[in-house]
Amino acid sequence: MKSLKSTVLSSLFWKLMERSGTQGIQFIVQIVLARLLAPEQFGTIAIVMVFVSVARVFVESGFNTALIQKKDSDEVDFSSVFYISLLIAGALYILIYISAPFISDFYREPILVPVLRVLSLTLFFGVFNSIQNAYIAKNMMFKKLFTSSLGAIIISGVLGIIAAYQGLGVWALVIQQLVNQISITVLLLFIVKWRPKLIFSYKRVKILFSYGWKLLISALLNVLYIELRTLIIGRTYSSSMLGFYNRGEQFPKVIVLNINGSIQSVMLPTLSSYQDNRKKVKDIVRRSIVTSSFMIFPIMIGLAVVAEPLVKIVLTDKWIPSVPFLQIFCISYALMPIHTANLQAINAMGRSDIFLKLEIVKKILGVIILIISIPFGIYAIALGMVINNIIASFINAYPNKQLLNYSYKEQWVDIMPSFLITLVMGTIVYLFNFINIAAWKILTYQVIVGVITYIVLAKVFRLESFRYLLESIRQLIKFRTKS
Repeated sequence: MKSLKSTVLSSLFWKLMERSGTQGIQFIVQIVLARLLAPEQFGTIAIVMVFVSVARVFVESGFNTALIQKKDSDEVDFSSVFYISLLIAGALYILIYISAPFISDFYREPILVPVLRVLSLTLFFGVFNSIQNAYIAKNMMFKKLFTSSLGAIIISGVLGIIAAYQGLGVWALVIQQLVNQISITVLLLFIVKWRPKLIFSYKRVKILFSYGWKLLISALLNVLYIELRTLIIGRTYSSSMLGFYNRGEQFPKVIVLNINGSIQSVMLPTLSSYQDNRKKVKDIVRRSIVTSSFMIFPIMIGLAVVAEPLVKIVLTDKWIPSVPFLQIFCISYALMPIHTANLQAINAMGRSDIFLKLEIVKKILGVIILIISIPFGIYAIALGMVINNIIASFINAYPNKQLLNYSYKEQWVDIMPSFLITLVMGTIVYLFNFINIAAWKILTYQVIVGVITYIVLAKVFRLESFRYLLESIRQLIKFRTKS
């Protein structure tokens, strides 16, 4: 029987492959589309995705996490959740369909009506994906998710780019997202054995919802808070400015979701299996924070430093206004390992009540900061998100001082070595911006020097996280070779 570490490493390997593969291809697709399409077209899609994202929260209703967290979830649980989620998706689609003209009038964008109605169809495919993903995570079957996700992103990416070349404008983005959801649903049906059965238990739904409803409210608060900025910017400023804002977030978001998201996806089912062993949970949470911070800190700081030459080369000069947003979001996303590891630990311990309370407190503070920042302009709005995330990192860590005996101070002591050598690396790389040479040369020098500097400093100061990462990679290669 495989050891826990081998199972976790194998799952993490395939989750990283799935994330890096799909996000990497998606990243390339988005770059190509950004070069072909105008910023205002991305702004239009950003507004539409606010309403679709909020609806998706209701469709999942916290059931996805509840299915993973519940130790003995079975076919009755999965099938019951599937049918109730499908019913919710239908009701929400009707609501969005009827509301589309009013939303369009509010934003003075006639194109929003058809785009919103078409893109909202992804809610139905999202029901399948949500349950299938829960089944995959519950059974640590991330290799199957890798295959389906990669296939879907390639199919949708190719069709989206073709549509953009044909001059379909914003519809190229709609096609890309809709086809992606359809493709992954179809592929999962062939790859994963689970199918909904003709069984439904209101009692099981009630039990799962008793845990999941708190996560639903928490997720809803989170999505509304995040997307509130999009709604305000889209209404107050131009679609182009909203496009710059969202493209600035794209780079750091893709990278962090790829690395940190992979770790956390494997972390929840792992923690849930040890929810009765506080010491073991603490050890796993600590390892997650230390390892993900060691990888994410240098990438985010490095990305912020090379932002201008990177945007010029990759997106062209028409996207230069997105540079300040990119730099701001890099700082914000650098804190993600602390947020997610602490929150996953709370979820795994079955304390969704604490999770909800934290979300309410954070969102109240966030809205206050947002209200204060609005009069100072769009850049102040983005900076307000950084301030809120710094405060939120304290809030998220606070309960685990009691639950796991893992305080915020102890967490920062663990990640401080990575943080300090990152600052040194960032300072050295930043100096290259003052050299008067071609942008591609500056970017090349910065990447090479940054990577070498960080690795050398990690070895010189013998960072434990660096040694652990190397050892884990060796074990993973050994395990993959044997299997």
